[in-house]
Amino acid sequence: MRPLALTRPGVDRAAHHRLDEAWLAAAWSHPSTRVLVVSGGQALVEDTADGRTELVLVPSFDAPVSENHRYFLGTDEKGTHYFALQKDTLPGRMDDAARPAGLREVGGLLSDRDAGLMVHAVALENWQRMHRFCSRCGERTVIAAAGHVRRCPACGAEHYPRTDPAVIMLVTDDKDRCLLGHQLHWPQGRFSTLAGFVEPGESIEQAVVREVAEETGVTVGEVSYVASQPWPFPSSLMLGFMARATSSQITVDGEEIHEARWFSRDDVREGIESGEILPPSGISIAARLIELWFGEPLPTGRK
Repeated sequence: MRPLALTRPGVDRAAHHRLDEAWLAAAWSHPSTRVLVVSGGQALVEDTADGRTELVLVPSFDAPVSENHRYFLGTDEKGTHYFALQKDTLPGRMDDAARPAGLREVGGLLSDRDAGLMVHAVALENWQRMHRFCSRCGERTVIAAAGHVRRCPACGAEHYPRTDPAVIMLVTDDKDRCLLGHQLHWPQGRFSTLAGFVEPGESIEQAVVREVAEETGVTVGEVSYVASQPWPFPSSLMLGFMARATSSQITVDGEEIHEARWFSRDDVREGIESGEILPPSGISIAARLIELWFGEPLPTGRK
């Protein structure tokens, strides 16, 4: 399977430094340190003359002041430290080269380092914005561990970034066709793999079987794990599977899945090339699961 856009190695997260305030202060003050400003899941990027897309990283002494929302992201092999800075709005630039962008737009265009930094920063920002108060006593919490913990000053509870496990699966039948579904809010023609959240007290394999049955009425037997992918929209970890159907009759739930169909490889190729079928985004593990079954990269679209 081709590499997943959002799972490429970024920098060493160096988690052992997160509680060392003196070290963090020195790292922030170092002239080589670079800062990624994030706001609402977006950061500034710029397109280079040679066709690449890069994050706009600024020296720490040029970064907007926001000590209470500074998150340590890690250190690269050259010793450069990276921080994220959460702001209500992205800072303006004197030039026109920079533009705001989210991971869905540029996740697959960034370098390994930049993709890793942005996934980490966006996930932390999402969690920080949504979990400002203690779930035990209701007191406003404070940021600790360089942005990776929120601590309650009233009751002492510590709260850690939330990750919601979700299963995503490509189901195949005894004719080696794949099962793809369409959600009502998707663009016309968009078909993708089935997916759903793992429920409390449930194994990930049980979640695969349950979700497929709930959404399409198809029963599943064998389930095999493939790969995982962070999906910070806002806080999921996508666990990818291949699953083998033991029935083929489709009965969609009409809520999450509006339409579902069995596709042969020829159906997928002809549908994408004609424009009748829109495959999932290239940054999604869904596209890689379909490619794993398809045997090669998916066609690029209408010819």
